[in-house]
Amino acid sequence: MIDHKSTLKLIKQLDWKLIGIVLAIFTFGLVILSSATHANETGNFKQIYVQGAAFGLGTAVIITILLFDYNVIGKYYKALYIISLVLLVIVLTPLGAARGGARSWIDLGPIDFQTSELAKLTFILSYAKIVESKKDKLDTLKDIIPVLIYAVPFIGLLFAQPDLGTAIVFSCIIAGMLFTAGLNIKLIKKVIIGAIVALPVMYMLMAPHQKDRIEAFLNPEDPTLKGNYQVMQSMIAIGSGGTTGKGLYQGSQNQEGFLPVQESDFIFAVIGEELGAVGMAAIIGLYALFLSRMIVIAREAKDFYGTLIVIGVMSMFAYQIIQNIGMTVALIPVTGVTLPFVSYGGSSLLTSLANLGLVLNVCMRRKKINF
Repeated sequence: MIDHKSTLKLIKQLDWKLIGIVLAIFTFGLVILSSATHANETGNFKQIYVQGAAFGLGTAVIITILLFDYNVIGKYYKALYIISLVLLVIVLTPLGAARGGARSWIDLGPIDFQTSELAKLTFILSYAKIVESKKDKLDTLKDIIPVLIYAVPFIGLLFAQPDLGTAIVFSCIIAGMLFTAGLNIKLIKKVIIGAIVALPVMYMLMAPHQKDRIEAFLNPEDPTLKGNYQVMQSMIAIGSGGTTGKGLYQGSQNQEGFLPVQESDFIFAVIGEELGAVGMAAIIGLYALFLSRMIVIAREAKDFYGTLIVIGVMSMFAYQIIQNIGMTVALIPVTGVTLPFVSYGGSSLLTSLANLGLVLNVCMRRKKINF
């Protein structure tokens, strides 16, 4: 029998500020998406409807996730670890489909599903349990190597697709958790130095299209290099927006089709052109509040496993936000990373909401309630 009083107490413990912030970001994004897809001119609101449907489905997923105590889910971390690997392996079989130079998708007919999106969620749940047992025990390379071994297959499979952008996302999740678990500062310095030394080797292992992006980033003035055209148009759009922008639906770069992939990868440029610095500051401010609320939830979690889950999700979102905004203003090489809750993409939005569900799960159970 369901204890309605206990259920009500759990619901009251949800972070309604975080939920409100996400709703504000999504609503903001939906308005910008209507401009980026030119729905105001064509009257075709299909992508808006798809985004809305994905949000509705994602809300249902959040509710489902909240029904199960994250600690109960964590008991199956070994199974979740295997599921995560299977999700990344399956795209390398004949079932996988290549999109944008990476074999990261499964063609489901009317939609394409990027399995690594779901793998982020299952990986966070499984890896957090692995790192939990290593709290304050990461002082030497001997301590950290066994923990990193668990992560190596994931990075390797993502490089095999090859999907460098998602590999970096996973790396940020891993780094965030290890830092929270008390990774020795001296080790962090050694890892950074090691990564810098390994850059030439990493470059040689990159796929041709990834090397092109690096070369384009290092030579931003050359429009013939792949990726530079998008960034140049993005910079023109953002620069022309000025302080207050040209007005919603009035951006020439966007409305006249000069800005490529404006509904997903470069949607921040649409914000800059049409709403100016004020609009960009507003969305960045919302993201800052979004990340800060997750830090609060991580601190208030009833156990370290919950803290690691929230930090893993926060690290994922933080990288995606920084990467997407950074590439539109030529500060970071271009990768296919979307702006959370704003960019168009059903699978991306759905999995972002599912990961938000994990954070809310930890939040609502920060105090023990006996059923």
